Amino acid sequence: MTPAALAELVRATAVDVLSGRGLDTTAVPAVVTVERPRNPEHGDYATNLALQTAKKVGVAPRDLATWLAEALEQQPAIAGAEIAGPGFLNLRIATEAQGAIVRDALEPGYGTGAELGGKKINLEFVSANPTGPIHLGGARWAAVGDALGRVLTARGAEVTREYYFNDAGAQIDRFVRSLVAASKGEPTPEDGYAGTYVSDIAAEVLRREPSADFDQFREVGVGLMFSEIKRSLHEFGTDFDVFFHEDSLHAEGRVEQAVEKLKANGSLYEKDGAWWLRSTDFGDDKDRVVIKSDGNPAYIAGDIAYLVDKRARGFDLCIYMLGADHHGYIARLKAAAAALGDDPDSVEVLIGQLVNLVSDGQPVRMSKRAGTVITMDDLVEAVGVDAARYAMTRSSVDSSLDIDLDLLRKHSNDNPVYYVQYAHARISAVLRNGADLGVTPGDDFGLLTHEREGDLIRTIGEFPRVVATAAELREPHRVARYLEELAGTYHRFYEACRVLPRGDEETTPLHQARLQLCTATKRVFAAGLALLGVTAPERM
Repeated sequence: MTPAALAELVRATAVDVLSGRGLDTTAVPAVVTVERPRNPEHGDYATNLALQTAKKVGVAPRDLATWLAEALEQQPAIAGAEIAGPGFLNLRIATEAQGAIVRDALEPGYGTGAELGGKKINLEFVSANPTGPIHLGGARWAAVGDALGRVLTARGAEVTREYYFNDAGAQIDRFVRSLVAASKGEPTPEDGYAGTYVSDIAAEVLRREPSADFDQFREVGVGLMFSEIKRSLHEFGTDFDVFFHEDSLHAEGRVEQAVEKLKANGSLYEKDGAWWLRSTDFGDDKDRVVIKSDGNPAYIAGDIAYLVDKRARGFDLCIYMLGADHHGYIARLKAAAAALGDDPDSVEVLIGQLVNLVSDGQPVRMSKRAGTVITMDDLVEAVGVDAARYAMTRSSVDSSLDIDLDLLRKHSNDNPVYYVQYAHARISAVLRNGADLGVTPGDDFGLLTHEREGDLIRTIGEFPRVVATAAELREPHRVARYLEELAGTYHRFYEACRVLPRGDEETTPLHQARLQLCTATKRVFAAGLALLGVTAPERM
């Protein structure tokens, strides 16, 4: 019995208990919380439903808990129900009901759900300016954004991964001037871009267009840089469904159309020769300039037109994953949606904090290629794709991240990605050995009564809820942390419970049931690692 199934059983039982006593059944929450207690001696799961509901129906919490315990103990899936404290209820699950978790985990699609079914989500992430290689901040979004897309898809959403190609504005001009200077052997302009990649691209432009002018350097050079960015992302395991060009919004007049719409509905006003968005009317901390006094659009004008375009393409939710210096965009984009007459909740902005590399206890600051920052390619070269992606996704993006290169290179349990991957490889070896011995998996899960077997089964049972929570909170790091817990639980099970017969020992149904438990655990590892875009090796 998974936690979700148990929660529904507890809820249904509570409704029956209250109904039978003539009490208000609407007081029972639609979703009942059941959690694994910190101390396993208290039971397999615990619920505070009696505390939540008792006051609403006019009874003492412990009385309601007593009624619930008596009713639940009549359920075949419940081995015991005990009251604790002011009205908590500790539950022990029957062995056969725990076996149902193993059966569920063996089914295709375990961990998936349909609560986001029919929801079209535009997930925009990375969107680094095409003026240089992707740096560590972009690498974090590449890993986390891709993992989030996988998690949302697993729970039923239709996700479009989108990269906003910033090919308009002053930064592109600075990049092109840097290319031109490099092609002539001149110093990098004061506000330009340095690094060997600039010289490499400039040389390639001249190889293709020996007499290239500024516009040709712009067209060819920016295209080459963006091709490099796409290559890096693909090799990192992150691919996009849409590459949207900012310049198209201006070239096709869609920025002007969005501005005119805001003027028409009164959301823009003129002041000091500029046009301002009344964003404070919609929760922003200040009004924003949309058209500058020189008549040129401010950056937010493109953002507004881009939001209009996304919604016109039928997306129910537009998620923007932005860097640490973009906190103001949360209120800004929601205000833009409201000003357009749209639902502000159709916009979500996730802000990611900085990433630092550490080696030998010291920060790593210089890239050979970019000259100023560490790039995603540098990280992959140092530790590999799996370690890089896992390291990026196992922590909440709300906090800054220090990545220890020395740790990620270790083939030991100190290295989190190795710890998880090794658990999968260890199970793979057990299954191969079982096949060599002729041991076939069995399904008499009622035999799995050892404490460590129960721990492992209940941990497997948490997987669907972990994925659902990761999707709901936009926190794929929850999957990584869960996999580390699962790895520890499996290793403890393996040390305490002999899976395969030794020597001439006869194969028993218990061996077969444990082997099937290993199969179920392996499938959960593989599914969880796939959600993170990390491989599940058969051998290590």
